[in-house]
Amino acid sequence: MELYQLLAVVDRETEPRLEAIFNSAGTVVELSQFASGTAGSDVLNRFGLAKTEKRIVLTIASKAQQRMIFQMARKILYLDIPGNGILAAIPIKAVAGRQTLAYLTDSEITGGVPSMEFEYELIVVVLNAGFSAAAMDAAREAGAGGGTILHAKGTSNMRGEKFFNMRFADEKDMIYIVAHKSEKAAVMKALNENVGPSSEACGICFTLPISSVMGLRSRELDETAE
Repeated sequence: MELYQLLAVVDRETEPRLEAIFNSAGTVVELSQFASGTAGSDVLNRFGLAKTEKRIVLTIASKAQQRMIFQMARKILYLDIPGNGILAAIPIKAVAGRQTLAYLTDSEITGGVPSMEFEYELIVVVLNAGFSAAAMDAAREAGAGGGTILHAKGTSNMRGEKFFNMRFADEKDMIYIVAHKSEKAAVMKALNENVGPSSEACGICFTLPISSVMGLRSRELDETAE
């Protein structure tokens, strides 16, 4: 059975309606946390956004649930229109045991492989607190449109101190950036050069595949406008 982690970035007013959609689709696991957007004032003005306070909402869905949620998010929340939020589906490769599978899906049916053709990827950056603005400046220069920042606290990790001179127990910022496959390499290179392990930010960066996404401006429209 194909499973996906659905990751949504929406404003506070939209969150309860999105949770209702998740419940209607029958998903079980749901996590929500505060975050902040990184869109510049020109982007805010373009989309009529008055603030950048966001919520990140996560759930686990089967392929059928993922399709249902995307359809409802399009019809009810208009997430297919840029500026109303982002909804992305990240394929899950493995689940630990049949009990977990049964809990997540109400079934123990195994099998099914998610598509491995990814047009977009989720860039995840973990760096010392206070350097998220520098990271986003570098990412935008390399072609990224924006990102979402979360604040976190790491746990002690001697390996990090040995190889990166980085204390994972310190306050951290996490940044999520959805990037097209043609932009990913340039964005990651810029992040590594400006806020990477050898910098004061001590940042690390990796990507996760995205099988489906809505809420981003169409690349075809952008190219036509240019």
